[in-house]
Amino acid sequence: MPGRYLVGIAVSLALAVVGAGSAGAQGVVKIGIVVAMTGEQASTGKQVKAGVELYVHQHGETVAGKKIQLVFRDSGSVPAMTKRLTQELIANDKVNIIGGFEITPAALVAAPLATRAKVVEVVMAAGTSIITERSPYIVRTSDTVPQSCIIIADWAAKKGIKKVVTMVSDYAPGVDAEKSFAARFHAAGGKVVEALRVPLASPDFSPFLQRAADAKPDAIFVFVPSGQGGAFMKQFAERGLDKAGIKLIGPGDVTDDDLLPAMGDAAIGTVTAHHYSADHDSAMNRAYVAAFEKANHFRPNFMSVGGYDGMHLIYAALRKTDGRADGDSLIRAMKGMKWESPRGPIEIDPETRDIIQNEYIRKVERKKDGQLYNVEFATFAAVKDPVKAAEKK
Repeated sequence: MPGRYLVGIAVSLALAVVGAGSAGAQGVVKIGIVVAMTGEQASTGKQVKAGVELYVHQHGETVAGKKIQLVFRDSGSVPAMTKRLTQELIANDKVNIIGGFEITPAALVAAPLATRAKVVEVVMAAGTSIITERSPYIVRTSDTVPQSCIIIADWAAKKGIKKVVTMVSDYAPGVDAEKSFAARFHAAGGKVVEALRVPLASPDFSPFLQRAADAKPDAIFVFVPSGQGGAFMKQFAERGLDKAGIKLIGPGDVTDDDLLPAMGDAAIGTVTAHHYSADHDSAMNRAYVAAFEKANHFRPNFMSVGGYDGMHLIYAALRKTDGRADGDSLIRAMKGMKWESPRGPIEIDPETRDIIQNEYIRKVERKKDGQLYNVEFATFAAVKDPVKAAEKK
């Protein structure tokens, strides 16, 4: 019975390739977006969806003579659901492109489906380094976790931080964050005195924060997925660590712009490295934030620009292929593309299909309007994924 089921999927996916070509020939390009709009990663899905929709609203529903049709599906923050929905989008809805993917397990379960159907998978959120290696049809417009972790490690070492406790969510991106930060921090003369891993689902940070406090570090390096930063910051303050002289550092997920306004004074002074802040000082970003807030009545975060830039990449690739939407044509067109984003200049690495982008050091400050923002004060230009860069050496 399992063998018959697998054969059925293979046949469906093979037919989907034909169907995808037919849809393109008829003047419609279908884009299936699978993200969590409910469950623990709902914040991510809300932001990605809003970014995707804003781009289409601003740039129209037609590109290269083809009508763009978006098909959204809610994964419920469950990777097994992502797999089922992606299969249905490819086999039944005949989508030409799949996108979204709020966390790494979601992006990975879709990878073999994209490969078999020769459908481009645009990863707009998930950040583990290995993702683009899992299919030749994957391209990423979000970030890789190590991009920001090596930057904050360098900054911490230069600022005289010697002892750090790392605290990360216990799944692939958390492990990526822990390893990339520790390796870089050790190389710069720092010491990780304790490495803590917190369960991803329904986390209680309190016992881990107590262990971190007991180690008496100069700083806690923290990585949690977008959407969990508010809970972490609340428990950080409840333990009194914000007043204990222990600095809080990490990649920007913990001070995610979507949740930052409600975090309170405990977040002030937190220093992170990341590729986007709603406070990024550029004319393009100011226009983006204004349009986004008008359309959605909440602040954009880094996940929103992953969706927005994902759509830019798709539109630009379709123009380059003159509307051809088969996976091989699109992925060739996407390699090496460069453009200006609300986050700054970005590029798709032609060798890895991963994103190259600026990383910014930011500090949480309360600005004149009374709102908390990640205020950028240093820029590291054109940062590649350091894991893949090291593998090439």
